[in-house]
Amino acid sequence: MSTSRAETRVIVVGGGGTMGSSTALHLLRNGYTPSNITVLDTYEIPSAQSAGNDLNKIMGIRIRNHVDIQLSLEARDMWNNDPVFKPYFHNTGRLDTGSSPEEIEYLKKAYKQSIEAGVGLEKCTEWLDTEDEILAKAPQLDREQIKGWKAIWNADGGWLAAAKAINSIGEVLRTSGVRFGFGGGGSFKAPLFAADGTSCIGVETVDGTKYYADKVVLAAGAWTSVLVDLEEQCVSKAWVYAHIQLTPEEAAQYKNIPVVYNGDLGFFFEPNEFGIIKVCDEFPGFTRFKQHKPYGASSPKKISVPRSHAKHPTDTIPLESDASIGRAIDAFLPKFKNKKRFNQALCWCTDTADANLLITEHPKWKNFIIASGDSGHSFKLLPNIGKHIVELLEGRLADELKDSWKWRPGSGDALKSRRAAPARDLADLPGWNHDGSVDATTSSLEELRISQKQTAETGRARRAKL
Repeated sequence: MSTSRAETRVIVVGGGGTMGSSTALHLLRNGYTPSNITVLDTYEIPSAQSAGNDLNKIMGIRIRNHVDIQLSLEARDMWNNDPVFKPYFHNTGRLDTGSSPEEIEYLKKAYKQSIEAGVGLEKCTEWLDTEDEILAKAPQLDREQIKGWKAIWNADGGWLAAAKAINSIGEVLRTSGVRFGFGGGGSFKAPLFAADGTSCIGVETVDGTKYYADKVVLAAGAWTSVLVDLEEQCVSKAWVYAHIQLTPEEAAQYKNIPVVYNGDLGFFFEPNEFGIIKVCDEFPGFTRFKQHKPYGASSPKKISVPRSHAKHPTDTIPLESDASIGRAIDAFLPKFKNKKRFNQALCWCTDTADANLLITEHPKWKNFIIASGDSGHSFKLLPNIGKHIVELLEGRLADELKDSWKWRPGSGDALKSRRAAPARDLADLPGWNHDGSVDATTSSLEELRISQKQTAETGRARRAKL
């Protein structure tokens, strides 16, 4: 680099989310001056618009290629040992299950890959061929509901307390003296350029504030393709989830249950400390295409534009998703099928055609780094993905990672990505948009009260340990 780390100024746009907060943390850990690091986001850490601002996410080793294995093993090590992240990894194990012939064949292939990967996964991975073997790992499941299931058991998997982990980074950033901009002063409008028109020297935000820096990292998650033209390399998609509240006695019965994932149904997690279980269905995602002109595009184009639940708190999920989550609950948690579901919402991520990340310097704008394309598997990389973004920023990213994450327009269909079918558009689906709905507003207020109570209790518990 032409200047030292201590002198280099860096702006991280979307720094309240997964890739952005990780980048800011690793800038600090690499010796960048805190006051030279500026974190911008529409919302404070953990950003309410980030997919990572969630109750929980799945932890497991991804083995699709060498890059995935490397990143997953790095992440596993940091979740187990790094003090910023260790409190938020719940090593309950993971059950990947299936009952259809196609899903069972997929599981057999995945198991074989794990055993043959050569990185020690055979020590913590088992093939489960019968209902008895599955129930031995998760006795809370209902035998009648899992007839014909096969499964892979991963002892080193589990779940991550997502929002808490991002907030843990936020605590480090705040106490270290990193600069922040939120609201209109943190919402990206456009890059700023030097006289040559191509060297990025900062960003302008929607309220007109101008921030200057030597490097800019745009890590705005599903909003990245809305802010700048990514030439159709990324398509933003929504997935859905719902929460159910257990009594303390019910929650105790499900304590330490592994994450159960079924490719035909969805997945669910152990109840958190407040007795809340999150359940998701499994499907290719939803889009929301609009005519929109991101910065750098010559004219408006069809872009899948996320609709933020933070800005539209009465939105819920499509009627068909409500039904499919109900089917998942019937299979996973039949004794709770009549419990009221709350906080049913859309969660926005972004897919690339090949499901590899898009982390690269913009080909036309020097010193402007894109960090996006999570494709549904980036949160577990929260501890380490920022390390590699800093490597790219400094011109020392490994060639294998650079090639995997390169700028690659026209390389495939990001609408479908590597999923079984293309995403469907929310314009065709009723039931999710509840602007002005009294019932939805009442539900939203209930969720807010629960969230506020949990935040207060978590804060008291953390302070009690200091």
